[in-house]
Amino acid sequence: MKTDIQLQKDVLAELAWDPSIKAAHVGVAVNDGVVLLSGHLDTFGEKHAVERAVQRVAGVRAIAVELDVVLDPSHQRNDAEIAAAIETALEWHALVPHDRIQVKVEKCWVTGRGEVDWDYQRHNAEIAARPVTGVRGLRNHITLRERKTAEYLAQRIHDALARQAQSQADQIQIAVDAHTAVLRGTVASMAESSAAQAAAWTAPGISRVVNELRVQPQ
Repeated sequence: MKTDIQLQKDVLAELAWDPSIKAAHVGVAVNDGVVLLSGHLDTFGEKHAVERAVQRVAGVRAIAVELDVVLDPSHQRNDAEIAAAIETALEWHALVPHDRIQVKVEKCWVTGRGEVDWDYQRHNAEIAARPVTGVRGLRNHITLRERKTAEYLAQRIHDALARQAQSQADQIQIAVDAHTAVLRGTVASMAESSAAQAAAWTAPGISRVVNELRVQPQ
């Protein structure tokens, strides 16, 4: 297992490796495998890129984010301009049913609401809005339409994990209650935890996923 100093070096190296990130603007502290990120960034897209970069580093058990988005003057837009840009982005995204999503922008914070059929549609709505110039933060309150849950749904999720080369699929317990899937057990990395959660979301009928997986680096 990596020491905190080794983990800090790996996180800093991963941030420096990603060309979309200004690594010098990000402070990194590590305590018992938990990474604390601090600093001020120019865009919300960069903040998301930082979080994704840290998740890729083996040995990270959890992330505490204290990053602020302080828009560069060239990135500043008013709420109406941001809302209009997001509406256009959603309309042009082939994987998003834009007519079923409502967007609200207040002080450069975006809130998405509505109801869609699949989690990938909800996820892609967020992807479309995230890089829009002027956005300081994003709240995804889009819900999934309820669907009938098959009795074998938990097994289907497990099979999906196995197909996707989830090395610890057999150590993940899956419980399905109505339209909620609960994941318990241990995985070796945050990336495996995210992959397991994504697999659960792809199951038909699931409208909520509770990820209680523990990360125990090997």
